[in-house]
Amino acid sequence: MKGLKIVVLAKQVPDTRNVGKDAMKADGTVNRAALPAIFNPEDLNALEQALRLKDTIEGTTVHVLTMGPGRAAEIIREAMYRGADGGYLLSDRAFAGSDTLATSYALSCALRNLEYDLIICGRQAIDGDTAQVGPQVAEKLALPQVTYAEEIQGCDGKIVTIKRRLERGIEVATCPMPCVVTVNGSAAPCRPRNARFVMKYKNAKGTQEAQDANEDYFALVNERPYLKLTEWSVNDIQSNPEDLGLSGSPTKVKNIESVVFQAKEAKVLSGTDAELDAMMKELITNHTIG
Repeated sequence: MKGLKIVVLAKQVPDTRNVGKDAMKADGTVNRAALPAIFNPEDLNALEQALRLKDTIEGTTVHVLTMGPGRAAEIIREAMYRGADGGYLLSDRAFAGSDTLATSYALSCALRNLEYDLIICGRQAIDGDTAQVGPQVAEKLALPQVTYAEEIQGCDGKIVTIKRRLERGIEVATCPMPCVVTVNGSAAPCRPRNARFVMKYKNAKGTQEAQDANEDYFALVNERPYLKLTEWSVNDIQSNPEDLGLSGSPTKVKNIESVVFQAKEAKVLSGTDAELDAMMKELITNHTIG
């Protein structure tokens, strides 16, 4: 069996798991400057599934495809530290403001320029929680898809076998390749960085980052070409600008409300039957339960 070509779709997101008082702007939008940018958690689960296939199938390559500003190249490096072979960054002002439809269109245009046997991504990103981009990419590329994957159990080069974690149990599905697989957060966590890979790839940069570097960096890239990360603009992926960014995004956020839960009076129970019975009656009476 020949090696697979795997593309992992990943996203750099604000860490919404640790939201503080400065996380929202006055207009109700996310204050990205107040939140650290991280590798979307479920995309890390997806990366691990790709790397496990690389470990077991000789000749397999894993590349990351992401869209964002120049600093988003950081998650390509993070993937390379863990064993990925490289990546592609879609970065252009025309991509700004993209909803899931415009994002999936841009990613699908980029994927048409790549060879792949499997496209793997996280189920959803923590800054949107829509779980739409993976399925939309599959639709635009006319590929079969398997969602809610917890483990890619096997692959013979033509068929991939996948264990899915569903609401009421587990399902094992097979799917012809090429295909799109979205991975749950319940899948195996991604392996840690490899110190050898960190030392090898720590100076890898995209085009925008390279422009901010000094002349020594360009001399270094000439000596070590693997340190140059591929960065594509709108023109590089043969896309229609009207289908990108805000103009290609039918989803509009009209209002965002920040809800803060306030602690109220607390009751401490000793655990006697009488106290528990009284508490149940109170909760039923005020419609908290029942």
